[in-house]
Amino acid sequence: MKKLVPGSHFHGVHGIRFAPNGELYAGSVFGQTLYAVNVETGAVRTVEGPPKGMADDIAFGPGDQVVWTAISDGIVYTRRGEGPVEVLAKDLPGANSVAFSRDGKRLFLGQVFAADGVWELDPAGLKPPRKIAGPVGGFNSFSPGPDGGLYGPLWFKGQIARIDPDTGAVTAVAEGFQTPAAAKFDSKGNLYVIDTKIGVLYSVDIKTGAKTKVAQLATSLDNIAISPDDRVFVTNMADNGIQEVNTANGALRQVVRGALAIPADIDVRSDGGRDTLYVADVFSYRRVDGETGAVTDIARTHGDPVEYPTGVSAGADRVVLTSAVAGSVEVYGRADGKRLSHAAGFQGPADAIELPGGAILVIEASGVAIELKGETKRVVAKGLKLPTSLARAPDGTIYVIETGAGQLSRLDLATGTATSVATGFKRAKAVSVGPNGKPVVLDLGDRSVVEVDPKTGAKTVVAKDLPLGLLGGPVPLGAGVAVGGKGDIYVASDVENAIYKITR
Repeated sequence: MKKLVPGSHFHGVHGIRFAPNGELYAGSVFGQTLYAVNVETGAVRTVEGPPKGMADDIAFGPGDQVVWTAISDGIVYTRRGEGPVEVLAKDLPGANSVAFSRDGKRLFLGQVFAADGVWELDPAGLKPPRKIAGPVGGFNSFSPGPDGGLYGPLWFKGQIARIDPDTGAVTAVAEGFQTPAAAKFDSKGNLYVIDTKIGVLYSVDIKTGAKTKVAQLATSLDNIAISPDDRVFVTNMADNGIQEVNTANGALRQVVRGALAIPADIDVRSDGGRDTLYVADVFSYRRVDGETGAVTDIARTHGDPVEYPTGVSAGADRVVLTSAVAGSVEVYGRADGKRLSHAAGFQGPADAIELPGGAILVIEASGVAIELKGETKRVVAKGLKLPTSLARAPDGTIYVIETGAGQLSRLDLATGTATSVATGFKRAKAVSVGPNGKPVVLDLGDRSVVEVDPKTGAKTVVAKDLPLGLLGGPVPLGAGVAVGGKGDIYVASDVENAIYKITR
């Protein structure tokens, strides 16, 4: 077994903010972890792990107080010095951006995506939140200005706005952005803004609204942090990366970066005896050379029209992506990487495969299997127990992982029934079928790869003690397995964000 693609820190990196000790704090939502980064060496340490470490944005206040937002849970956490993690506020869907006033006495919050509002929070956690304004258009990572106003991007309006924290008045400051994601002031009053759609860092004159391009970066940007000595740093979700930007000449210095972000699922096709992997990398859709491990971007979220891919299956000509986050199914041309179709309205789609004739079979976490033909959806099976992965064997057999039942099943589309093939898995996540016709199952519960005899259900452990099982709970975060044309097995590690190759 060899590591084909190296691992990386983070599991998607979002909000960043300098701590009083000079470390750069960085948050991950999917990884549910708050990190600290040495910007000189790139060394990364964990400050708070799952589940309370989930952080989309971070702020520091007086008395060594740190505050961070768990956007998926609608919770704002805080820690005071070396004390325990506390819930500062809850029941705030989409709790996203957060910042203290310049004097540290007031604390403000922006809701984005799951809700749309701006709030004032009590830093002590004693008073209930006070709504300032909303809906406003997605007040993402913002900064208090020299005049006491809150300056930040309106994600859905393409603007930089000033919000009066006392009256709630919203005033557009600058226009013409595609997807502005963050806005931060330096010590001299210069406002810097990132546009994630086009990967550009701008400086903005808050008096005239004029914007000046400072640097060209990659798309999928998330946030900005400015050090006390006015060094500018940005995060990139797709690259699990942090870069320093020289605002004088636009030069970039990579502080930390990964080859992959969160490889939630993988599949493989073999052409001319050479395997190519297709990776649902949550913040990107990527291709990996099965021999060299070289990674190629096909589409990046917030730059290209790809929606947080969490499942992938590769056919002869088309690749199907599912997004449990966006509830969508997307189809791409395998050769040219162009998106061919997009279907929305699914409820937690876990995986999808193309059927003979071009229809797509989709499984939802609720236990439903749906046939998608053009724009028409038809339920073909019900009652599956938390299905997470599909695979089609060379003989046409369709296999499905039922994580909730700890089993690999055979799915009959004509009758809508699922029949158990092998049981006793602890937390099965993914299945692939090799050229020998035998299903290979990835079990996060005991961190193993298991080959199954489809006739008898007998299980053979191919590899064990793999770096798998990042998070607990019934629904696995992200890991995958794929079997190549010669029988080589590829495993995506959810712990390391790496891909391993097992040659047999």
